[in-house]
Amino acid sequence: MSKVHINLGDRSYDILIEEKLLKKIPEDLLIEEKGNQAVLISNETVYLLYGKSLSLELKEKGFQVFEYIIPEGESYKSWDIAGSILSKMLEDKISRDAFVLALGGGVIGDLAGFVASIYHRGIKFYQIPTSLLAQVDSSVGGKVAVNHAAGKNMIGSFYQPQKVYIDTQVLLTLPPRDWKSGLAEVIKYGIIKDKSFFEYIENNVEKIKDKDLKIFEYLIKRSCEIKGEIVEADERESGIRAYLNLGHTIAHGIETITEYEYFRHGEAVAAGISIIAEIAFEKGYLLEKDMKRINNLFKSLDMVYKLPKMPGDMFMDILYLDKKNHKGKMVLIIPEEIGVVEKTEKISAEELKNFLLSKEVLQG
Repeated sequence: MSKVHINLGDRSYDILIEEKLLKKIPEDLLIEEKGNQAVLISNETVYLLYGKSLSLELKEKGFQVFEYIIPEGESYKSWDIAGSILSKMLEDKISRDAFVLALGGGVIGDLAGFVASIYHRGIKFYQIPTSLLAQVDSSVGGKVAVNHAAGKNMIGSFYQPQKVYIDTQVLLTLPPRDWKSGLAEVIKYGIIKDKSFFEYIENNVEKIKDKDLKIFEYLIKRSCEIKGEIVEADERESGIRAYLNLGHTIAHGIETITEYEYFRHGEAVAAGISIIAEIAFEKGYLLEKDMKRINNLFKSLDMVYKLPKMPGDMFMDILYLDKKNHKGKMVLIIPEEIGVVEKTEKISAEELKNFLLSKEVLQG
């Protein structure tokens, strides 16, 4: 078993990473928890694969399990769905001693964490991420949220889990698109903070394509370590935590304007990183060889995505809502070299728009 400790004082927690870890969770929760009400939040697909058996095993250990199962998809990470779950929890008389289990991908983790953060002003919750993207990114760091029509993750809070349980074996049931979606975030960590990790990914492309779980245990562990180091230094994103948003400003714009139906999150992130690397090169902030290495890695993993043409003014209006922006100026995370990024206002909104127009990503 691999373990990563996130040191945040009284909000510290461990990330456990192991093949077939799911079966050990009920026993571990007997040690962790005094209350016996377990609130299982999952989606229909993951529940049938893993939630039903987890629920039975929890009941065998004496837990009272309340199941709130939602349809699959980003559109269900909404204020309305959160409200309906909270209403059901109140109807079921869920106590302050209860704990939430977030079993699913990033949508479930964000939604369940958000619900836990505001129910009775906060009850315990555990992340059990079942997608690669959730395992390496959204389950770690304590950002929980729901989406709004005006933008992604615009309503949320910082709320750390008690523990993160990562079972690598569940990755074997992921559709191909979801493997690649998670890999975009893995590659991001190499670009922002660890050149040798980026090189490791480059050197193991074939094993990654073959879904070697030993390779993925290391990819997950190192990704969690990098994110953990950044979160420990800047839990509430007042400084370097913004580095984790490399490619995300554009990705969130793409997701919002296409109503979360065109791309997986990681696909949009991969496209966003490629665009930012190209504009950083064009403006002289990134060497051509590093820009090519980034784009070649995406290409070698079959992660080059054709963007739909989007209305320019509408797209830029969405980007202006980005939480990193400062005093009306657009703030972007750009790579300066592999392993080093910068938070900058050097590239204006007009320059970004003109670049995207020149690449025929935007129209009008």
